Amino acid sequence: MKKLLIFSVIALLLGSCSGDGGGELVGVYSKSWKEPSPYGMLYIKRGSFTIGQNDQDANWAMTSQSKTVSVDAFWMDETEITNGEYRQFVHWVRDSIAREKLSLVDEEFKITQDKKGNELKKPILNWKKDIPWSKPNEDQQIAIDSMFYMGEDDIDIFPQLNAMILSYQYSWVDYIQAAKKENKFDVMRGSYNRSIEGLGVTKDSADVMIRKDTSYYNEQGHIINKTIYRELKKRSDFISKKRINIYPDTLCWIRDFTYAYNEPYMKLYFAHPGYGEYPVVGVSWEQAQAFCHWRTNLFNGYQIANGGVRVQDFRLPTEAEWEYAARGGKDLSMYPWGGYYVRTAKGCFLANFKPQRGNYTDDGYLITSRVASYPPNDFGLYDMAGNVAEWTSTAFHESNYSFVHDMNPNYEYNAKSSDPDVLRRKVIKGGGWKDVSIFLQCGMRTYEYQTENRSFLGFRCVRSYIG
Repeated sequence: MKKLLIFSVIALLLGSCSGDGGGELVGVYSKSWKEPSPYGMLYIKRGSFTIGQNDQDANWAMTSQSKTVSVDAFWMDETEITNGEYRQFVHWVRDSIAREKLSLVDEEFKITQDKKGNELKKPILNWKKDIPWSKPNEDQQIAIDSMFYMGEDDIDIFPQLNAMILSYQYSWVDYIQAAKKENKFDVMRGSYNRSIEGLGVTKDSADVMIRKDTSYYNEQGHIINKTIYRELKKRSDFISKKRINIYPDTLCWIRDFTYAYNEPYMKLYFAHPGYGEYPVVGVSWEQAQAFCHWRTNLFNGYQIANGGVRVQDFRLPTEAEWEYAARGGKDLSMYPWGGYYVRTAKGCFLANFKPQRGNYTDDGYLITSRVASYPPNDFGLYDMAGNVAEWTSTAFHESNYSFVHDMNPNYEYNAKSSDPDVLRRKVIKGGGWKDVSIFLQCGMRTYEYQTENRSFLGFRCVRSYIG
């Protein structure tokens, strides 16, 4: 009987193998797949170039180093993110908060079961049910009113949405910490490595600690982002969370320029439809990160819901990716258009910047211009010089080029709440409408602190190419 059972098992295994390639190594492949072309983005082919300034620099400034590097292919936004595009993010956050509040008085704003009638682990928002902005019932009216300024904060004759409640929580996996030898999972013991002898780490066999970001509301309802240290026990310990307000800081128009009448831009630049195609400003590096996270979930959520597969995350470009894209395939070019001058042969300006002392308007604009108002570079990208400077994901250090790798170079540092300000600097590129021409050069680099909001600073997204 035992022999018969063993023979049956062997026959079953052999039969399984023969039905899966006839005993040959044929691999496991899915159907042919082509990466969907993201709307508003252009494909930037992989290549190598010389990163760094091409013009003279001040002595001992430590920014004129150059280095030949290579970057992989990626998608990049054709233009800077516009007010209209960022408003989609703001409206999504607004509507999600409204549905969350309305679900407390109307259960139809939450979905508790899947299509097969099985209970979900956690209820999700019902985006198919319209928000009754115009004709709510009494309970719905109370929920909606709580989203607007009230009492002494209500200083306008028209109802104003309370921008302070527009917070977005996002999370990310700290792969840099996960890749450290002392944080490696020990498959023999089925736990994370606690004994780190022989790994070159000057630490005894005590518990391995990990540093991560966490976010929560305190008793007063205020957002608290803090850094904690905890023992590494599970995979989720590598996940950090941050919650921030995502509404652009419109007061930056007044804060950036004292003794200047910029109130009209402060009041209407972001919200008015007349500025919809202008680049969004007043967005910090952290807010730009939140936008990329939301955009990733928006795209991948649609793909999965319609039978597709996930793609790479949307993110801010590294400094190397940004500069490579700005040069448009022309190595050592000073400006994105490939020449040494900021005017054409006919005297027309090639970007929106500050041409002369006190003269902002010779290029046709005083502040920002509509995106794509000037010709693109050879990659088809608009406004890689001027209009607004742009955030990158790269942490700023004067000697970056000396220690970064020559393949997909990047220096990334996730500044914690306890870190000094010098560690919060991020590289910005491209120059803006208030800058002189030297800041428009492809190799020029400067920095801004990741929590700052500026009227001359925006961003665009990239996405790594698959294949």
